[in-house]
Amino acid sequence: MSSNFLFELGTEELPPKSLLSLSEALAASVQQQLKALGLKFESFDSFASPRRLAFLVKQLDEHTPVSEVENFGPPAKVAFDKDGNATKAALAFCQRNGVSIDEVSVASDGKVEKLVCKVTKGGELSSELLPGIVESALAELPIAKRMRWGSSRTEFVRPVQWLVFMQDDQVLNCSLLGKTAGNTTRGHRFHSSGTIVIDDITNYKQILREQGKVIANYAERRRLIKQQVEAVANNLNGRAVIDDDLLNEVSALVEWPVALGGSFDKEFLSVPPEALISSMKEHQKYFHVVDNDGQLLPSFITVSNIESDDYSAIVNGNEKVIRPRLADAAFFFATDLKQSLENRRSKLKTVVFQAKLGSIFDKSERIKALASYIADKLGTDGSASVRAAELCKSDLVSAMVYEFPEMQGIAGYHYALNDGETKEVALAIDEHYLPKFAGDKLPSSRAGAIVALADRLDTITGIFGIGQHPTGSKDPFALRRASVSVLRLIVELELELDLADLVKFAASQFNDLSKIESVVEDVLSYVLERFKAWYEEAGIDAEVFLAVNEKQLSAPLDIHRRVLAVSEFAKGSDAEALAAANKRVANILSKLDKQPQGEINEALLTEAAEKQLWENMSALQAKLQALFMAKKYSEALAQLSTLRPFVDQFFEDVMVMADNEQLRQNRLNLLRLLRTSFLEVADISLLAVKR
Repeated sequence: MSSNFLFELGTEELPPKSLLSLSEALAASVQQQLKALGLKFESFDSFASPRRLAFLVKQLDEHTPVSEVENFGPPAKVAFDKDGNATKAALAFCQRNGVSIDEVSVASDGKVEKLVCKVTKGGELSSELLPGIVESALAELPIAKRMRWGSSRTEFVRPVQWLVFMQDDQVLNCSLLGKTAGNTTRGHRFHSSGTIVIDDITNYKQILREQGKVIANYAERRRLIKQQVEAVANNLNGRAVIDDDLLNEVSALVEWPVALGGSFDKEFLSVPPEALISSMKEHQKYFHVVDNDGQLLPSFITVSNIESDDYSAIVNGNEKVIRPRLADAAFFFATDLKQSLENRRSKLKTVVFQAKLGSIFDKSERIKALASYIADKLGTDGSASVRAAELCKSDLVSAMVYEFPEMQGIAGYHYALNDGETKEVALAIDEHYLPKFAGDKLPSSRAGAIVALADRLDTITGIFGIGQHPTGSKDPFALRRASVSVLRLIVELELELDLADLVKFAASQFNDLSKIESVVEDVLSYVLERFKAWYEEAGIDAEVFLAVNEKQLSAPLDIHRRVLAVSEFAKGSDAEALAAANKRVANILSKLDKQPQGEINEALLTEAAEKQLWENMSALQAKLQALFMAKKYSEALAQLSTLRPFVDQFFEDVMVMADNEQLRQNRLNLLRLLRTSFLEVADISLLAVKR
């Protein structure tokens, strides 16, 4: 037997940026609990709109699965006294399991004879379990701050107004969050009045749409909005730029979406488009429109929550609202152009970066020095990098960035061009904030990459230098993100840089930073630790990174190349045997009081297997050294893999720890050479090769 269940929680308008996550968390928790109880269902449909969270479960099992299990109790020798009467332990066991003493028997649990009884588990009604399941799911929702309303002590993200909880056509007898379950819902705040009776829960979505003017399914509403926005943009002879975050937010703001196009004065297009887009997107939740070349058009698209016979009033109202906001952006831009970035630098002295690390001006000076150092290490002209580093923070004290913080860097780009700076310098000022988030693009210019790297290394080193290391729950300076950015900049842009060297120089820029060596070690360890998650996401086994990390290297690009090479090597047919052989050699050498240092004496190679191994190893040495110098690690490991049969035969036929000291030392020298050759790339003895 199975039934359909509908749950709907009606509230005041839910936070639009949280609606989707709340709905997904509710659905995931309920389904997880149902599956844990063994309750099967045909389908689970989730619904979310500005004033409701709901789900519909179709064909849910009426009962939890019934099963008979054996419960063991106390040992038989303590369950009965000498007269054969049940002891307190036996009676307690019976009471716990709801059986009489006559219903228990004695059996072995595999170790000792114990009391045992068979009990039936399961069979609970799903209709009785669901209220508790939903209550638990609601309590676990990711709500940053819960609120109370009225005189009630009930807490939720927003005040609860109604509750629907039904099994087929029957209302469940339950209460949640201060509301008693019923069979009535509410429709659109403006297009519907009064309550709507749900007479068929399988038609819940259609009832709300037809009687309440509410599109309850979030994904459906999102698709409709996207289609409407694209159609309106096409009518405006442009293309709508649909940002996922904005689309999600708008989908959470409306129940009955109607996309409308509006326009603004062309004169505003003289303002940096990013400022106009920010104003439209952040303040008004508008989608902007571009032409075929990607240039901003003087048009916008808003999504109304009202259906009307005449939308002109809505469009006119939105145009009136956006005009002063764009006028503000134009005013800020025009005002900022009157003062150069160079002249603004002095104002940075009053802006604190961190109390112990000085002002933003001080930071820009350190970035400039570090950018120059990095450029020298890369063997590139650092003039553009140094100039960009000098000016990269000046737009922070501009009116534009004060009003639109997301314009930092972008504003600096436009102001630099206005000041007569080169395009390379202007672009580096903009790009030094890249990447801004996981998966974001990297700087396209070498100068931008250098300043981006210098900025982050200065922050990480300074914060570590004053002892404010990030913890598992606190990372106020976003050092994890900064560290990943450092690795991405170096690896993906193929910058041949030594991180330890850069951090040491960065630390030297702070006047009173003590224990520089310790700071360098801590920063290096912390940044390189981010590689673990990087490779985990790439599907590379942790042992591969550990094998490379054992060499204690500090050049990220070199580390990355080795990891890729070892990862590829680990997939080969020879990897398991060679990894085991290296581990065996490492164990042998680790037990010696003194490590072998001598050369191989060919005259002492008495066994055929050791002669073959030496001949093949010596033949490879020149080629291997060339490959190591060229950092062609994959090719080097491929060459070393050819030794596999000779290594196997050596351990099969040769007694390493021979009684003759000269033979023993010569063989140990041979193993040391083998081990050293592999260690040039990584310690492959740490690989746990899976077959």
